[in-house]
Amino acid sequence: MLPRFNLLFFCLLFCLTNSYGQLEKDPKATEILKGVSEKYKSYKSVTSDFKITIEDLKTKTKDTQKGTIVIKGNMYKLILADQEVISDGKTVWTYLKEANEVQINEPGAKTGSITPNNIFTLYENGFGTKYAGEKNIDGKVYQIIELVPEDGKKSFFKVQLNINKTQKQVSSAKVFQKNGTYLTYTIELLKPNSVLSDSLFTFQKDEHPGVEIIDLR
Repeated sequence: MLPRFNLLFFCLLFCLTNSYGQLEKDPKATEILKGVSEKYKSYKSVTSDFKITIEDLKTKTKDTQKGTIVIKGNMYKLILADQEVISDGKTVWTYLKEANEVQINEPGAKTGSITPNNIFTLYENGFGTKYAGEKNIDGKVYQIIELVPEDGKKSFFKVQLNINKTQKQVSSAKVFQKNGTYLTYTIELLKPNSVLSDSLFTFQKDEHPGVEIIDLR
């Protein structure tokens, strides 16, 4: 079973060591990431199918789960096999399907964490950047960017992004966690500018008879 989303998501869709001294912004990396960010910000909405792969180096195990994320402005809806996470920008609902339970929180409780609506722009604040070259996979060229958090208290020490050079889109993000677990988020499909109703981004209690509500605000 995968860890719960609200503890790890993209912690979605993006080798520096202490010997580098103070964290710096690599000009080439910054230029590439700016292009990705500007393209993403031009979209009114984004719907993306993705795959999460979790590798545990200690137990030598690997687990995979697929999901869908829908983003419109500061609102989002994440759908996984065992849960859904929904936010209208003011409230976050985490619905646990097996327990028929929904937990209610305020957004931004964990400042600086990676969230669905900042994964494509998280590099702008709090990260050192490094351009790590290009690689060719199945005829497509990918630019590799490494991000290192300035806050040493974070649970991860590096994020490696693979960016499609032609499309200027993040194709995968690998998060290197300090506990020896690697999380790889692979974007399998990205569809921009779908027409989405705001009601999609609120939890619909009527659709879940008998749901237990736990308000943690």
